[in-house]
Amino acid sequence: MDERSWGAFATDLAEMARTLVVQETVQDTLDLIVDNAVRLVDGCDYAGVLTVEGGRKVRSLASTDKLVRESDAAQQRYGEGPCFDAALRFNEIYRIVDMTTRVDRWPRFAPHARKLGMGSMMGILLYTEDDNLGALNMYSTEQRKFTERSERAGWLLASHAAVALSSARSHAQLATALESRSDIGEALGIVMERYKVSENEAFAVLRKSSQDHNVKLRDVARQVATTGEIPGAR
Repeated sequence: MDERSWGAFATDLAEMARTLVVQETVQDTLDLIVDNAVRLVDGCDYAGVLTVEGGRKVRSLASTDKLVRESDAAQQRYGEGPCFDAALRFNEIYRIVDMTTRVDRWPRFAPHARKLGMGSMMGILLYTEDDNLGALNMYSTEQRKFTERSERAGWLLASHAAVALSSARSHAQLATALESRSDIGEALGIVMERYKVSENEAFAVLRKSSQDHNVKLRDVARQVATTGEIPGAR
């Protein structure tokens, strides 16, 4: 990109950031991130976001094509790959310039990706000061399409995306917490009225039902609030 192109990219990036923060769900935010990666980063034909759980299990959170999900599955199968390492080892950027050459760092994954039709790829860590959010994966069907300038553009996009994604997750967690609190409060009131017990005694009833049935307390409370029935109550 020349300086004029960087100016246009900065404008597009700012517009993306404004759009990301008004998405209604975490999934909407993720889908918009990968769509913008394809739209804004030169050479990017496909994009996705993955996380690595328990040091091994890969979860595909968003993708623009089934080839991305197949690549995610391959990185889990082999336990290696640019995006796998970016998410697991907290390195900001990994890049395979040319899939047709020998790739010593990922000797099993790279040939598989080449068979999928990938020519080059980047894995960029999605993170904020407080959260590791996985990795943003970018793929090109051609070799040597991702350059240092591509890395810079991808890193800038990922930085904005991580802030928006962290915010979306926080809002979702807060909404869930408030909903659970409301359900628990309503369930406590039902149990207190029905059995003429104190709030502490009503909470003990809900907690015992949760433990006996191996169901989360908020789910027991939601059932009581919705149906008036306490799981396992006699």
